[in-house]
Amino acid sequence: MRRILLTGIGGQVGWELARSLQPLGEVVALDRAGFDLADPDRMRGVLRELRPAWIVNPAAHTAVDKAESEVALATAINATAPGILAEEAKRLDALLVHYSTDYVFDGGKPTPYVEADPTCPINTYGQTKLAGEEAIRASGCRHLILRTSWVYGMRGANFLRTMLRLAQERDELRVVADQIGAPTWSRMIAETTALMLARHRDQAGIYHFVAGGETSWHGFAEAIVARGHALGLIAKTPVVHRITGAEFPTPARRPANSRLDCGRLREDFGLSQPDWRTQLELCLAA
Repeated sequence: MRRILLTGIGGQVGWELARSLQPLGEVVALDRAGFDLADPDRMRGVLRELRPAWIVNPAAHTAVDKAESEVALATAINATAPGILAEEAKRLDALLVHYSTDYVFDGGKPTPYVEADPTCPINTYGQTKLAGEEAIRASGCRHLILRTSWVYGMRGANFLRTMLRLAQERDELRVVADQIGAPTWSRMIAETTALMLARHRDQAGIYHFVAGGETSWHGFAEAIVARGHALGLIAKTPVVHRITGAEFPTPARRPANSRLDCGRLREDFGLSQPDWRTQLELCLAA
């Protein structure tokens, strides 16, 4: 049976992948204690002992604002570690599946980004994730790099859970309306990954995959409040006010345009993502 090493099972996407990958082989699912991306020697030891056919790596330093003050740690986890995974994958002739982000772009393009567009990250998180992509490509290993955006779910720290909590506590919410993207449910990311692997032949390189449609953080918040109240998850519906990114300063700059074009995914794998509203409905109902 094919052995699959899965990292980061304590995270939103990793936890979902631990279920979605089960039909595809023997899944060895490890958390940070078992596979610490900040410990290169331990990583190499585990990989050489397990000798997986596939390495699936959703683990990352994903605290975007903290990365601005934790540059060394973010670099170790997001940039150096993927390079080590790629080197070991090349040595084992394993397929490496790695997750990246819309934040490798600066957000200045007026239309959705395609995989071949020039990268220009504007924060430390995006810079370290781009460095991880480059290390994987430079290794020559077989790889799929999957860029996604605005990930949420009912586990961990994310925008959905924050809005549900704040909606219970406040009568008014102020949410940024001048950043556009596609909120993407972690379960859909995991299930899409499993389908890609099941259909994988010789496809390789970078693929964009996000939910269908687009919205702002403000639009996402309004939808969360409305559906959360309709499903009985929150008792009231606070007013959601529009603000600009400048009115909500953060340590890390965010791109104004986080839209990703998923045409290559459809063409090569025959896959498309449900609209973000459908994903939100499914997530809240689950």
